[in-house]
Amino acid sequence: MDAFERLYRSHVGRVHALCARLTAGQGTDELLQDVFVRVWERLPSFRGESAFSSWIHRVAVNVFLVARRGDDRRTQRVEYADDPDALARDQGLGHVRDDPDTRIDLERAIALLPTGARTAFVLHDIEGYSHEEIAALQGVATVTVRTQLHRARRLLMEELDR
Repeated sequence: MDAFERLYRSHVGRVHALCARLTAGQGTDELLQDVFVRVWERLPSFRGESAFSSWIHRVAVNVFLVARRGDDRRTQRVEYADDPDALARDQGLGHVRDDPDTRIDLERAIALLPTGARTAFVLHDIEGYSHEEIAALQGVATVTVRTQLHRARRLLMEELDR
């Protein structure tokens, strides 16, 4: 138990930052908790073929992607008939800025990206995963990852130019 606590304390900062970027700050603590529960459960499977920090990073990404797939399946069953603005917000087609005079920083701009584009951007441009690795993690074609990444960069440029 003490050893796991030391592992937790030495890695929680980086894992928290990754979770915050992936979730756009919504549900970060829940994801962080799920990651460390999964690390606890899977610790015996760590073979030491890579650095522990790399392994825990991969666990965090996998936990996020599994949770997102579940969320996607649930939201596909819901139809928004009465509130088109809610649909646009949920699909990332629009956003509401708290104060139009406030300049949005990069982290906020990343948080405003649609989920697919944000995931591709964070995993590729921030975390350094290749297009092929992201495609394999998400179960999509490499061209889909490239398209999402292009979309993310375009949307970020537009948002930061405002």
